[in-house]
Amino acid sequence: MIGATFVHAYNDPDVVAGQGTVALEMLAQLQGFDTVVVPVGGGGLIAGVSMYLKARHPSVRVIGVEPTGADAMRRSLEAGRIVTLERVNTIADGLAASSPGTLSFDLARRYVDRVVTVEDGEMLRAIRALFEWEHLLAEPAGAAGLAALLFHRSEVGAGRRVVVVVSGANVSEEVLVQALKSRRPG
Repeated sequence: MIGATFVHAYNDPDVVAGQGTVALEMLAQLQGFDTVVVPVGGGGLIAGVSMYLKARHPSVRVIGVEPTGADAMRRSLEAGRIVTLERVNTIADGLAASSPGTLSFDLARRYVDRVVTVEDGEMLRAIRALFEWEHLLAEPAGAAGLAALLFHRSEVGAGRRVVVVVSGANVSEEVLVQALKSRRPG
C-alpha cells in the first residue's frame, strides 16, 4: 500500500505509552497495592505499565507472566539480550511471541521485577475461575495473570496486595469448552 504506515504492536514508543495508560487507570481506581501482574507476549503492555508505575511508585513490584511454551521475555531477561525462540507452543495466542521487541525488552530490563511462567492448563483453570467467580470472560492471555496468582503464589508474592491485569476476551468456543471442563482452582 502506498502511503501506509506500519505501527508495531509492541515495539513502537507511542503504542507502548498508550499501553501504559492501563497503569494510569489502576492508580485512579485503586490504592494500596504493592504488586501488579501483567501478561507478556511481545512485551509492549508490561513495558508501558511498568514504566508508568515505577515513575510514580518505584516500590510497586511488576511481575510479568508468560506461557511456559512462549517464554521469550523471561529467557531474554535472564540472558541479558533478546532471545528468539525456535518454536512457540501455547494455547495463549495473544502471548505467542517468539521474541520481545527491542523497546519492550529495554524497558522490561529497567522496570520489571520478575517474569514467571504458567502452563496452558493453569490458564484454562484461571479462565474458568474468572467466569465462575467474577462472571468475566477472558482469553488464555487475559487469564495468565490470575493463573500465576493462583498456581505460583510464592513467585508472585504471597501476602501482598496484588492487581492482576486481565487483558483480553477473544476466546474461541473450543478453548472456552476446554476451560469449563477443566478442574476448578483451589
